[in-house]
Amino acid sequence: MTERLTGTSAAGGLLERYRDRLPITDETPMLSLGEGGTPLVRSRRLIERVGCKDLYFKLEMCNPTASFKDRGMVVAVARAAEARVRAVLCASTGNTSASAAAYAAHSGLEAFVLVPHGRVARGKLAQAVAHGARVLALRGNFDDALAIARNVSEKHPVSLVNSVNPYRIEGQKTAAFEIVDELGDAPDLLFIPVGNAGNITAYWRGFVEYYQAERAGQKPRLMGWQAAGAAPIVRGEPVDDPQTVATAIRIGNPASWEFAVTARDESGGQIDAVTDDEILAAYHLLAEEEGIFCEPASAACVAGLFKTAAESPESLRDRTIVCVITGHGLKDPETALAIETEATEVDADLSAVESAMGLA
Repeated sequence: MTERLTGTSAAGGLLERYRDRLPITDETPMLSLGEGGTPLVRSRRLIERVGCKDLYFKLEMCNPTASFKDRGMVVAVARAAEARVRAVLCASTGNTSASAAAYAAHSGLEAFVLVPHGRVARGKLAQAVAHGARVLALRGNFDDALAIARNVSEKHPVSLVNSVNPYRIEGQKTAAFEIVDELGDAPDLLFIPVGNAGNITAYWRGFVEYYQAERAGQKPRLMGWQAAGAAPIVRGEPVDDPQTVATAIRIGNPASWEFAVTARDESGGQIDAVTDDEILAAYHLLAEEEGIFCEPASAACVAGLFKTAAESPESLRDRTIVCVITGHGLKDPETALAIETEATEVDADLSAVESAMGLA
């Protein structure tokens, strides 16, 4: 049985709960779709494979649009609404578009989304469409889409709500606050996927702020994980044609690259890569052994944890570890449906069912 810690309630919304630590004003509309307050679940089975003291999963997939993006988006869209812009705009590999579209709809703003044609999981695209966003599929990759989005926002009265928007990082840092609030201190190690690199940047900011405010007695080492086919930070140079099954982190030139490197270095952590095979193995194990169905990008950090356990087990011994599960598995149903399974056909008969179940 998986155990959930009792944590911060989501009542009132993120802007209300952390307003003293967020860049909002008396004029900022207190938007909320119930974001934040996500579960911190203790591992009951995979911890045995790792050999650490405690292992937790921060289930950011329990946010309103099923990904961590909602934390930053509520702040970015609220400030956009306060500024009375015409619309919000984002480039996206999927999760950002879903979140931007939902919060724009909630606030009464238009939303425009630029996505790389044919490279967005259908579950995420469906969300953006359902919320009424104008979706433009570019014949290019995510980096092309972000470059164009930047130019549009500079020329027109629309607010760019990608993680280059500083309000996004401010909202996302609250996940670090919640981890400390629930555990009583920061963990020793935080394992996290790295795509556009805004989230690892935000977590470090949150842990540093809580440490400086004496709400935490330590700061964790940040262990970031990219997909091997989309690992520009690991390679030390942009990747022109990033390829990975983990579509949410299929980014060749992260917007928050420098901030991520700073977070890595200041925390004494690392940013490394895992293969698609390692990601999919972790993806299956999370679902089958912990009951956690996440999108492949989320599994990258768990794959990184397994890799670390295999290569350097002593570095995990007696450590408290948190893995950030960034998005829900239903975001990318194609990956789950690609699993080869066979149903056992039986007659509509009690004895036949009992026999098939091994109960006869």
